[in-house]
Amino acid sequence: MDDLEKELGALEDLEDDNASSDDNSSVGRKKLQLPLVKPTCQETPKETGFHQSTRVCLEQIREALLHHRWQEAAEYMACYSQMLEDTTNGKAQQCKELIWRISTEILHHHPNSKLEDYNNIYERMKHSGVKHYLMICLEHSFHLMLNGHIEDAKRQLSVAESWRHGKESAAQYQSTKLIQAYRSLLDYIIWCDKKFTHSQTDYPDSSDNQDMHNYFRQASVNIKEILKSPGVWDPFILSYVEMLEFYEDHEEALKVLNDYAHDNTFPPNPNAHVYLYQYLKRHNTSDRKLMKVLKILHVSVPSHELMLEYSSLLLQSEKKSDLQKALGVILEMLDFACWRSNLDVWKRLKAIIQKLQLQENWKDVVSEKMAVRKDWWPALHFTSFHASKDSEENPELIEVKASLTKILCPDLMLKYSAGQKTSGE
Repeated sequence: MDDLEKELGALEDLEDDNASSDDNSSVGRKKLQLPLVKPTCQETPKETGFHQSTRVCLEQIREALLHHRWQEAAEYMACYSQMLEDTTNGKAQQCKELIWRISTEILHHHPNSKLEDYNNIYERMKHSGVKHYLMICLEHSFHLMLNGHIEDAKRQLSVAESWRHGKESAAQYQSTKLIQAYRSLLDYIIWCDKKFTHSQTDYPDSSDNQDMHNYFRQASVNIKEILKSPGVWDPFILSYVEMLEFYEDHEEALKVLNDYAHDNTFPPNPNAHVYLYQYLKRHNTSDRKLMKVLKILHVSVPSHELMLEYSSLLLQSEKKSDLQKALGVILEMLDFACWRSNLDVWKRLKAIIQKLQLQENWKDVVSEKMAVRKDWWPALHFTSFHASKDSEENPELIEVKASLTKILCPDLMLKYSAGQKTSGE
């Protein structure tokens, strides 16, 4: 409400400005006040020499960062980190996250940064306080992971997972879940490496196979635990399902995917239905079950690329109603500009209509589907501009689209034809 009143106040000031300009009065005119950016570090009345120097230092760091002078920023940062030792008025606590974020940003861009430099920064920040301990551990493990140090990254997360610090542990519950999730992902990565090595060996050792299975078990325990918490866990679900498929535990894999897709306590997630569909398709599930999954996906994302497969399944069905559904699915795809020039989608539409024409009431079916589109579809697909563009970029596309114009829009004179010349001709 306060924000709204401020907005209204600003509008009133603007109206006053307009009124005063009509009177040619420049003296009494009000000026619209724009908000000023707050300084990075403000001077205080009781500022000591130490605080003054660190404030100036931070301003110099900011200036160097804005102009990408990474070496200069690093030199100033080495001095500014003295703020970690400041015990007055809790300033050290305020600066900890700032030092962490700026230091890693400098290292990301500095041409001579080394992994040792990152490790030093992360370790120092982790031991300078507890408020950001878990997120620093997680970020540290990401950096190690990206540099190929998977085992080191896992050790970081293992330490973080067992970390306890009174009320701070409870306050960082969500961070703990992330730590647990990514540790399971690292177990999966190690499992993948061992699986690859195992597959390349002519005479695999049984101990190697057991070692691989241990990583699978560790990852499984953690993933099962995190899936009890509603959320979007896509990469972890995919990892778990891949391992379950490898060990041919199809019942558990299907249960996990079904729960992920249909558990109402989880946030709506179209990917969950995509993963379920892909799994069912890999295992030769019946078309009827596949259509059931894609039907749900169609409701949430009618423009999804899998709608082309959905329309194909409906087209193959013997039910008349499924053929009409297929028409609706493809028309809804073409409602979105991203599919406007896709030849496969237009070919599918033509195939559906050709099969639909075997029914006596096909014109009524098409007319009903196009009734809500007749005012805007021609402008989206069938203008002279589209004809010129399609003729130049994809001659086959214009042939398919031109053959459908009279069927889709029989009462309109459209400036779209296969013989349309390009604008340059």
